[in-house]
Amino acid sequence: MTMASRSWAAITVPKKKERLGVALVGLGYYSTDILAPALQLTTNCHLAGVVSGTPAKLKAWQERYRLPEANLYNYGSFDTIANNPEIDVIYIVLPSSMHAEYTIRAAKAGKHVWCEKPMAPSVRDCEAMIKACRDNKVSLAIGYRMHHEPNTQQIMKFRREQKYGKVISATAEAGYMDPRKDHWKQKKAMGGGVMGDMGVYPLNALRYGTGLEPIAVTAKASTTRPEIYTEVEETMNFELDFPGGVTAVGEASFGKRMNKLRVTNANGWYELAPFQSYSGIKGSTSDGLVLDATVPNQQAKQMDDDAAAILHDTPLLAPGEEGLRDTIVVEAIYRSVASGQKVSIG
Repeated sequence: MTMASRSWAAITVPKKKERLGVALVGLGYYSTDILAPALQLTTNCHLAGVVSGTPAKLKAWQERYRLPEANLYNYGSFDTIANNPEIDVIYIVLPSSMHAEYTIRAAKAGKHVWCEKPMAPSVRDCEAMIKACRDNKVSLAIGYRMHHEPNTQQIMKFRREQKYGKVISATAEAGYMDPRKDHWKQKKAMGGGVMGDMGVYPLNALRYGTGLEPIAVTAKASTTRPEIYTEVEETMNFELDFPGGVTAVGEASFGKRMNKLRVTNANGWYELAPFQSYSGIKGSTSDGLVLDATVPNQQAKQMDDDAAAILHDTPLLAPGEEGLRDTIVVEAIYRSVASGQKVSIG
């Protein structure tokens, strides 16, 4: 049979997906109480599978969300997810010390990766994650949900347009009272310490609030509960130097409640308080503007935005490089704590 006489009806053309299947890796609080419910509200993606080391959890999730047996994985069988066309995205919701391993394994399986923040404990890990995704031609998004939140996007717009003039200084603080005494966030080997969790909120906010990258940092770690925080810090205070003489002060803590971002400019200011809650983000400006836009569910919007970027091949709002930039600063913060001096950021 010649090419001219071959029937085109015999050629199967893959249908482009309208919704992406997402598998959650790690079925702790954030997956169980936040992400899985949010995935019931999404338009561009849906819960397709889960990964856990606990058989009882897998069974419970299967029954609750009517997941097929073939879409349930443990950590040993994880790599076989490569053979499952129903799963397009792996969302990694594990302690940060495990992010690099599972991001790289997911990328090698040919799946797009969404990874919770902080991206990883080290710059080396972040770079390896980015490289693995690039080499395997999959995308890598970091779970900076505030980048998808409308009031936060509004202050980013103020910054880009210099509505209130040149940035002069900024402050950001995020914290809560954590009563737990034996959690991965208190263990150094698992990526614990406040900079391995809450710390990325004020750090990232100071970066997106000013639109600048820090060139130096001075930091001090402390704890009010040394019997609990034996390996890592409970509170971190840091001061950032930006180009052009701009300065910023950040604080993160597991020992006190705080939640505010404020940017001071030559001709006014803007702030969000709270700036990183799961709902109720509100802001104000020096000229009386009120920022109180709402979204039904922040995590659903984050995942829908990231899925849309994959489906339409458009830029991610918070790609792996965003997580890398924070981790570069976090490493410098710890160097400053160790030396007791200001540290330059390369």
